[in-house]
Amino acid sequence: MTESIVYTEFGGPDVLHLHDAPLREARPDEVVVRVEAAGVNPIDGKLRTGLRASAPLMGPRGVGADGAGVVTTVGAEVEGFRPGDAVVFFNATGAYSTELVIPARTVTPRPPSVTAAQGAAVGIPAGTAYQALRSLAVGAGDTLLVHGGSGAVGQAIIQFAVMWGATVIATSSERRFDRVRALGATPVVYGDGLVDRVRDTAPDGVTVIIDAAGTDEALQASVELLSDRTRIATLVRGADAAGLGIRAFSGGGPSPLTTQELAWRAEAVPVTLALLAAGAFSVELGPELPLAEAAEAHRLLEKGSGGKIVLVP
Repeated sequence: MTESIVYTEFGGPDVLHLHDAPLREARPDEVVVRVEAAGVNPIDGKLRTGLRASAPLMGPRGVGADGAGVVTTVGAEVEGFRPGDAVVFFNATGAYSTELVIPARTVTPRPPSVTAAQGAAVGIPAGTAYQALRSLAVGAGDTLLVHGGSGAVGQAIIQFAVMWGATVIATSSERRFDRVRALGATPVVYGDGLVDRVRDTAPDGVTVIIDAAGTDEALQASVELLSDRTRIATLVRGADAAGLGIRAFSGGGPSPLTTQELAWRAEAVPVTLALLAAGAFSVELGPELPLAEAAEAHRLLEKGSGGKIVLVP
């Protein structure tokens, strides 16, 4: 039997509850992972509330896509993994579990120096950041504005962009300025006068913008600051992108990610783990709660708790 957090109706955090069920056998291309940590992402809450469209609920639905743990069983056709291997997984269904059966292609070896909590924080934030930057061809000579720079995705965007030679400006609350600066970006506070503050910070203008905040202010400021809308992308307000003439990468947008974009998201996981192991990438960890307290984890998520929230079975 495995314990998982599920919901059977859309709603607030209280719809989340523990559910016991037999663990099915691994198919030839799958592995079984004993979960040591599961990352809590904003998309988890949006799916739980029904704010982000998903299939009709036909029974208990698991929560979570990212996690880390130890392989316990390997399917007959799987190569490169064996029981006892420490791994990170991404793009899973039901990561808030004690054990999980997942395709081997979504599993990556975890370096010894990377903790389970760090590994569980990689999948969606790093994958989204890496793919968005690659899609927008961000590199040396660019001045990037990222809205929501202190969040998990925003922090990953800053680090990759700085690593690739871009100058980065990031919106944030003032209490998070030190973190944004530590990652190599210049922080600017959001709120009235944002456009003027960005122009003062980058008198030659910005060349690319990524919205990881999803506010009206972020979108309005973006189109005012940059005329080339092919280099503006939202990761949150995909449904509104076409009307503004900007790009969207998921975030509720009507167009699925391309094969190349999906490949970049997968590529980001081993790349980020290697950087973490080398001390060249930073993950800000936040509250760590027991699996049974998933509802509280989602309440903290809605309040904007600083750092990555992780559930520990």
